Amino acid sequence: METKYYIVARIDGDYAWLNRTDKEEEPLLVARALLPEEIDEGTKLKYEFLQYEIL
Repeated sequence: METKYYIVARIDGDYAWLNRTDKEEEPLLVARALLPEEIDEGTKLKYEFLQYEIL
């Protein structure tokens, strides 16, 4: 499984827009329920094994 790195670009209600930092891709819209509760705009995340983790 591939490890991906993101930054929270914008929080929009129950969703967050993530920008990939290690590769050029379209922004990703993710339900906040899938993300750690402590996130805020600018938070760096690692996605691995179907889980997001704050770096």
